Amino acid sequence: MFQRKRRTREHIIADLSVNHVERFVLLCGHTIEKISSDYGYDLILYTYSSEGELENGNVYIQVKATDNVRFISKGQAVSFPLKKRDLHTWLAEPLPVMLILYDAVRDCAYWLYIQEHFESVRDFDMRKVKKYHSVNIPVSNRVGKGSIRKFAKFKKNVLRQIYENKIRHHA
Repeated sequence: MFQRKRRTREHIIADLSVNHVERFVLLCGHTIEKISSDYGYDLILYTYSSEGELENGNVYIQVKATDNVRFISKGQAVSFPLKKRDLHTWLAEPLPVMLILYDAVRDCAYWLYIQEHFESVRDFDMRKVKKYHSVNIPVSNRVGKGSIRKFAKFKKNVLRQIYENKIRHHA
C-alpha cells in the first residue's frame, strides 16, 4: 500500500503564521504578496497612502513559526537562531527586512527589524558567525496593526534617506 504525502504540523503553523501577519496588514489597508520560492523572504509588504495610492518601496518579511518559543530574560524576550546565509541576504538589503516569529501555541507573533537590530549590536562580526546566530526579540514587539504601521514608517524613513543619498536603519 502506498502512502500519500501528509500535511504536517509544520505546514499548518507555517500557514497560520502568514495568515496572522496578513490579517493585520489588511486591517491597515495594505497588501501582502506571498513569495512561492523561498530564498530568504516569505512576504512582501506593499503600503498605500490614506487615499489608497500605492507607495514606493516595500518591506521584506521572513516568517518563522514554532510551537516551542524559547523565552529568555524572565519572559521579556524570545530567542531565535538565524542562518548565516539569511543574514548575508538581509543585511545587504537596503529596504527594511522584518523577522516575524509566530508562536503557534499562544497565537501571537513577535517582530524584529533586522538591519536596525544588527546596527545596534556592538562588536557584531559576520566572519565570526558559524552557521547560526541567535537574536533576542523583545516580547513588546508584538505583531499587530501598530507594528504594521511602524513597518511602513521604517520604509518611508529608508526611502527618504535613499533620496538624500544616506541610509541608516535607526527607528
